[in-house]
Amino acid sequence: MNIRTETKEDYIQVYDVNFMAFGDREDEARLVERIRESQYFVPQLSIVAENDNEIVGHLLMSKAKVVEGNSKHEVVVLAPIAVKPDFQKQGIGKQLIFEGLKRCKESNYNLILLIGHPTYYPKFGFKPARTYGLELKQFQVPDEVFMVCELKKNELCSIKGELIYPEAFFE
Repeated sequence: MNIRTETKEDYIQVYDVNFMAFGDREDEARLVERIRESQYFVPQLSIVAENDNEIVGHLLMSKAKVVEGNSKHEVVVLAPIAVKPDFQKQGIGKQLIFEGLKRCKESNYNLILLIGHPTYYPKFGFKPARTYGLELKQFQVPDEVFMVCELKKNELCSIKGELIYPEAFFE
């Protein structure tokens, strides 16, 4: 398995991975396209898993903001992550997430937020975000699925407020 940065040549296969992974629907695949076209896209945080020249997994992390009053902090959101159905439950998603976390840390992105399964993401260091003074109002989600991962010690002590997903998530 080769974990690497997505290239433009991968776009069609990445679309297919997201389409298949989410039950033959376009929502996530179109979300990836919209994020790529936005100012919040970070090319090195669009990561693919390649097996025998076939893209079998994709992870996208992009920029967002946490806002409290006049204070704005740049953070990263993880969405979506997809693995082709025939390749699921083989650790590919895990490899993509670990690579994404590593790249975020190297790029000085200190907080990653997501909406995700409450028993899957804690093994990567994600914790319920509202516990740390973070809020999400754009989506109505239970506390246990809105999560944060702190990549720099004590970062959660200085950043509080509402996570604002970019417009690409709502178009």
